[in-house]
Amino acid sequence: MGQEISSHKFSEQAYSQFRMRLMENLDGLKSMLNRPGFGCGPSSIGAELELYLVDKHGRPLSLNREVIDRSGHKQLALELNRFNLEYNLKPVAAAGTPFSQMENEMVSAIELVNHHLSAEQGQALPIGILPTLKRSDFGLKALTDESRFYALTQALQKLRGKMFCIKIEGDPPISLRSRDVSLEGANSSMQVHFRVSPERFACTFNALQLVTPVVVALAANSPFMLGHKLWHETRIPLFRQAIDGRSHEECDRGIPSRVDFGNGWVREGAYELFAEMVHLHEPILPVIGDENTLDIINKGDVASLQELCLHAGTVWPWNRPVYDQKQGGHLRIELRALPAGPTPCDMAANAAFSLGVAKGLQEQMDEIIPAMPFSVLVKNFYLAAEKGLQAELMWPVLSQAGGLKKLSVAEIVQELLPVAYAGLNALEIEPQERDYYLAVIKDRVDTGITGAYWQLREYQRLYKKLNHNQALTQMVQRYMTLSATNEPVVRW
Repeated sequence: MGQEISSHKFSEQAYSQFRMRLMENLDGLKSMLNRPGFGCGPSSIGAELELYLVDKHGRPLSLNREVIDRSGHKQLALELNRFNLEYNLKPVAAAGTPFSQMENEMVSAIELVNHHLSAEQGQALPIGILPTLKRSDFGLKALTDESRFYALTQALQKLRGKMFCIKIEGDPPISLRSRDVSLEGANSSMQVHFRVSPERFACTFNALQLVTPVVVALAANSPFMLGHKLWHETRIPLFRQAIDGRSHEECDRGIPSRVDFGNGWVREGAYELFAEMVHLHEPILPVIGDENTLDIINKGDVASLQELCLHAGTVWPWNRPVYDQKQGGHLRIELRALPAGPTPCDMAANAAFSLGVAKGLQEQMDEIIPAMPFSVLVKNFYLAAEKGLQAELMWPVLSQAGGLKKLSVAEIVQELLPVAYAGLNALEIEPQERDYYLAVIKDRVDTGITGAYWQLREYQRLYKKLNHNQALTQMVQRYMTLSATNEPVVRW
């Protein structure tokens, strides 16, 4: 969805041609994946950091285009709503000190945006959902003026009807109706990209799927939406409901959502995930490139697969395959479930734990999968998002009789920390780096303090002497001050 398009109106002929090109792209992808050595190369890590722009009162500042114009920085990109920005981190080798490099670049990115908001006394804030948002902050006026965002709204309306309905349980529950996708723009995330070889894709992807519910509970940082106390990671239900393009009939028939945890364990590799995207989800942005995919591939060259990549950008599984033409063509896994914040240090620790566990578990996935029904994993994911560290998840036990056992997130993390340790060693992460970031995770579990827990606790403390809106505002202002120190949230 980062690609700009020139129009948001498309003919039926455009959709038909686009579907044909998608099938050609799939054939091309299969051919390239079958080439000996395709996609091989050193592992690397990248990330996309989404940030809120806020004023000194913790209210949103609709200045994303102005910040980009002022800075001229090529790694900054527009986001759906005018009060959000994205910073694309430079990929780094998945060895040595990648996580501290990511942390340092995130600190620099926030400082860059802050510099260009100084006239407004504003700052960039990494947080899953800004608690001080109001219903009046949304609507068409909130959308960044780009054709792709209007096209997305119109395409999803065409699929599901004019109104988007959102209902999330909480204290109190929330029920919203909207004619556009601007409510989705309340979500702010830190999306991690991990380059993997095609032959290791399936086991690595499955390992990341297994650990994602645990990491979501650990990283939770979105307990408020429009003043309502909802899930610890409210981004999860909000994003799904704000973007889900299914009609009521399709929901009743079990047609997968465009925002989903997946349809099962990956059996062979990335191709099947791209094929699912093509076969299960209608195109919504049929922009056709000028590349002759099959001709390029038949000559032994590497195609860009423009249509497939664009279509994949309009399907949002929580872990997503990515194809990239660069460096001779390669595959990545994009981790989409992690929220932004509370600090660059916390976000780097989330990435280190996730990738360490995935690397440490990938050789065991053939044993784990038979003991872990995918339907149970999906329930783990939503329960972790709702309850955070207080969730109890079903976890596979491979010793003795095996089976599934209900464990607290803390118990699972204690079991996985040695796995992450071994996985980071296998990635050749420097010992000091490994120990530092895993200690951040361990401290979080030992104290029970996540970003979501801190927000809820701080709000409750302030609410004893202030009204609801005042308590939310002062909590966000306190968050802004502490986040800027880059001290892990457990030390706040």
